[in-house]
Amino acid sequence: MTPPDIVIFGLSLSSSWGNGHATTFRALLRGLHAEGKSVLFLERRQPWYQDHQDLADPDFCQLEFYDDIDAALDRHGDNLRAAEAVIVGSYVPEGRLLIDALHRLPLQRLCFYDIDTPVTMDLLDQAEETYLARRQMPWFDAYFSFSGGRVLDRLRDVYDTPNPQALYCSVDAEAYGPMQVPRRWDLGYLGTYSPDRQPGLEALLIEPARRLPQMRFVVAGSMFPSDIDWPANVERIDHLPPAQHAEFYNAQRFTLNITREAMRRLGWSPSVRLFEAAACGTPIISDRWPGLTDLLPEGQAVLLADGTDDVVAALQDTDDAARDRIAATARRIVLDDHTGRARAQDLIGALKATAPSAKTIAEQGA
Repeated sequence: MTPPDIVIFGLSLSSSWGNGHATTFRALLRGLHAEGKSVLFLERRQPWYQDHQDLADPDFCQLEFYDDIDAALDRHGDNLRAAEAVIVGSYVPEGRLLIDALHRLPLQRLCFYDIDTPVTMDLLDQAEETYLARRQMPWFDAYFSFSGGRVLDRLRDVYDTPNPQALYCSVDAEAYGPMQVPRRWDLGYLGTYSPDRQPGLEALLIEPARRLPQMRFVVAGSMFPSDIDWPANVERIDHLPPAQHAEFYNAQRFTLNITREAMRRLGWSPSVRLFEAAACGTPIISDRWPGLTDLLPEGQAVLLADGTDDVVAALQDTDDAARDRIAATARRIVLDDHTGRARAQDLIGALKATAPSAKTIAEQGA
């Protein structure tokens, strides 16, 4: 059997329950498949993902599960050594031990794909090294970060990462687009509960819902505490699988983007939800962070909200013509530069420009 071009150890591809990694990987891997690249994705078997699988048999890559690091490396040793690159993702269970084991192998390129970069750096600063250790940062032939801008400078200057590169999230353009569905909500939000996002959700959706009882709101996402006081005009959806995301966005007059505190502080961290909504032609109201307006110009492709009053004004004062112009501009930007295929091309180009590991070259010359 022909070895895969790329091997990825990732948090999850099979289940989007409680994580944003699955949809990010799906868009990227579909893009790689379209570019003619074969990928083996290795996922640590976890009961909560096994119980909530929504893509058990992808047609764009090979997906295999493992229970033990040593057994996985033994089973896939030939594939790992032959691949153009082995990429470890953030939040992989026992990632630190996995990276140690991979570092001992003669790999062509060992890379890291951080879909949580500002959070990763915060954890490292607190000496929390479950999925990545600070001592491992110089080992990677390329460190791909879903955050760009000054984050890359910090990775290089503070964490001794020799080759940090931005690899933003992306959207599967074939799965996300405008749909003719009934408009059910004036404002919606899609995201797993996070304590540092909750104040933003309170200010930018829950309080506007209280002030605008005549309008309809929705929050979709798992793991929200039972003691949240949801207004009567806020509908709750516990989990929404990716196959239903496009229809969900299309059923909203506006959608809300809220960013985790660490990512908002450092900026340049567009989420996959931002790209999904834009691709669907749903106008976005977002919290403010550095780099967002370079991606989506304020007032032209996104509406920014610093507090409740801004959201209330946007919902009450934005006419349909302005709403449609904002949505169309954002959709055009995303389809031009932020599809899964565009991101796959970015990755392929970055790998070509990254020299193979010196250790591998020495092994081949021995």
